[in-house]
Amino acid sequence: MSKLEDAFPILGIDYIQFFVGNAKQAAHYYRSFGFTPVAFRGLETGTRDRVSYCVQQGEVRFVLTGTLQPQGHIADHVKLHGDGVHDVALRVPDAEEAYRVALERGATGVAEPQVFEDEHGKLVRAAIATYGETVHSLISRADYSGVFFPGFQRLPHESTDGFGVQYIDHVVGNVELGKMQEWVDFYERIMGFTELRHFSDEEISTEYSALMSKVVWDGEGKIKLPINEPAEGKRKSQIEEYLEYYKTPGVQHMALATTDIVRSVEAMRGRGIDFLRVPGNYYEDAKQRVPEIASQIDALARNGILVDKDEDGYLLQIFTKPVQDRPTVFFELIERHGARGFGAGNFKALFEAIEREQAARGNL
Repeated sequence: MSKLEDAFPILGIDYIQFFVGNAKQAAHYYRSFGFTPVAFRGLETGTRDRVSYCVQQGEVRFVLTGTLQPQGHIADHVKLHGDGVHDVALRVPDAEEAYRVALERGATGVAEPQVFEDEHGKLVRAAIATYGETVHSLISRADYSGVFFPGFQRLPHESTDGFGVQYIDHVVGNVELGKMQEWVDFYERIMGFTELRHFSDEEISTEYSALMSKVVWDGEGKIKLPINEPAEGKRKSQIEEYLEYYKTPGVQHMALATTDIVRSVEAMRGRGIDFLRVPGNYYEDAKQRVPEIASQIDALARNGILVDKDEDGYLLQIFTKPVQDRPTVFFELIERHGARGFGAGNFKALFEAIEREQAARGNL
C-alpha cells in the first residue's frame, strides 16, 4: 500500500507513559538511564489529581505519572500491575481522522478526540485500546511548539543528549497463550501493519521453557511491535512469570537504540543499572559468527553485550534486569549495523540468563 493510499499513517512513537507509585522518584531513577526531566505537571501547575514528569533522551520521551488520590484509574493500575506502561502514544498527522478510521475498522475507543491548547499552540489527542489495559494515544502536534504538552511546565535543562540513546527501536507486548495471532490481526486490520518476523517455540526455547513471537511493523521501521505468548515447557517461562505478576497482558520491554552501546552501557552501569550477563564462553563463538566485531570483542565481553547477524548486517544488544520490584518491565539497548532482526542467534543464551534470574526469584 502506498503512502497516498494509507488511511492510517503513523509518524512515529510520540511518548510512552508509565503509571507509577511515585513520579518524582521515578523521574530521578530514569536519570540513571541518561534521561533528563524536561517538563512537569502537578499541584504547582494547577493539576489536582496527579503528578507527571516528562523525561527525554534523544527522540525518546517517557511520561512518569503518579496519582495524588487513593482511588481512580491511575491508583487502580498501580495497585494491579505495579509500575508499568499504560500508554504507547503514536504520533499521527490527524488524530481525529486516525481515531475515526480506527473505530471504523473495529478498534475500541478509550478517549474521543480532544483539543488541548496553551500559549504554544494546540495539540489533539484521542486514544484506543490494545492488549490488557494498555492504550494507544493518537497525537497530532503539528500546531504545537511547547516542550511537551499543554498543561506541562518546562523544567530548566541544557541538553537531552544523555548516554547516547537516540530513539525507540521496538516495543514488546506479552499476551496470554493463544492470543498472539488475535493481536497480530488487530494491528494488521486497524493500522495496516504487516508481519515482519515470526519466531516459533522451537527457535525461542531452552531446556526448560519456550515462547512464541510475531513482529508487526509499519513497513518503514518507525514502529516495530513484537508480540509474545507463552509456549509449553517443562517449567514456567518468562512470559508466564510476567503475566503472573503483571496480572494482565502488557508491555514487557522497550528497546532503546544507541549509536555507541558500549558507552551507553558503561554510563548506565556506572549509575547503578543492572544488566543480564551471559557465560564468558559465549564470546568465543561470537567472533566466529560475526567477524566484524572482532576488534570490539573485549569491550563487548567486559560489558556482557550480545551480538547477532542477519543477511542485512549485524547488531549489538543487551537487556537490563527488571526495573521495578515485580519481575515485569525491563529494557533492551540495541545498536544496529544494517541488521533488521531481533537477535535470534542470542535467544538461547539470553533466555538461559533470564531463567537464572527466575530461579533466583523462585519462579522457574
